[in-house]
Amino acid sequence: MAKDKEQEPVTTGVESAPAALSAVVADATAGAAPAVSKKADIAEAPQAKKKPGIPPRRGKKLRNHLKNVIKKLHDAGPIGVKQAVAELKKLKRAKFDETIEIHINLGIDPTQSDQMVRGAIPLPHGIGKSVRVAVFCQGDNVEKAKAAGADVVGGADLVEKIQKQNFLEFDVALAAQDMMGMVSRLGKVLGPRGLMPTPKAGTVVPANGDLAAVVREFKAGKVEYRSDKTGQIHAGVGKMSFDEQKIVENINAFVEQVRSVKPSGVKGNFINGVVLSATMSPGIRLSV
Repeated sequence: MAKDKEQEPVTTGVESAPAALSAVVADATAGAAPAVSKKADIAEAPQAKKKPGIPPRRGKKLRNHLKNVIKKLHDAGPIGVKQAVAELKKLKRAKFDETIEIHINLGIDPTQSDQMVRGAIPLPHGIGKSVRVAVFCQGDNVEKAKAAGADVVGGADLVEKIQKQNFLEFDVALAAQDMMGMVSRLGKVLGPRGLMPTPKAGTVVPANGDLAAVVREFKAGKVEYRSDKTGQIHAGVGKMSFDEQKIVENINAFVEQVRSVKPSGVKGNFINGVVLSATMSPGIRLSV
């Protein structure tokens, strides 16, 4: 018995070693499993998407360049239209044909309905882009509108298509006077998008008016403008690829048109300032 008792610890120790080793391996394996799972989770996790409307960060060289350009333009103050166009051409850096925009700060009270400024003008050299024109008309006017180049022509069927299918594949909407009863139903759809035909903008053609001529004017580049809630007007007046003289003539024609529709209720300065810019350029103040 004494002999058995002496061997008992030895036997137990030898037999427990593999079990202990297995336990250690099992523990190590169990501990490593979460790490592998965690890596898998990281790999499968969707990457955070960029928020829309936020451009990528500009490089240091570009930031310094734009900073110097803005300072130079600010120090120069308001300049003539011809000089401003020449400076704008020098600032071109985009690969696409940028739109040249004009921004006019008006001395109006936007809360007063009688001081709203709205209208349309056919620019001497157009705006350099294709304009999709929709015409609400019926009878003989349908063929006249199509012959003049209208992209979408219709009457009650077009009104129904806009209402039920939310069809809005056009840039300008014109309407014959006799169609305004039907078109008025589209106020909630076309109004917020600035597409609602109105006599002030020249997009409602009277019964004795020349519908074909109006369609041709808008297809050629007739610009519609409207003061916003801050009392400013924004419009495109050409493309960067235009000759300088054509851009100058378009700008002068647009500014004179806005000046001519000064509301009677406005006292003091009507045009407080005019800024010229391109799609990817800083603004240049004009002395007009």
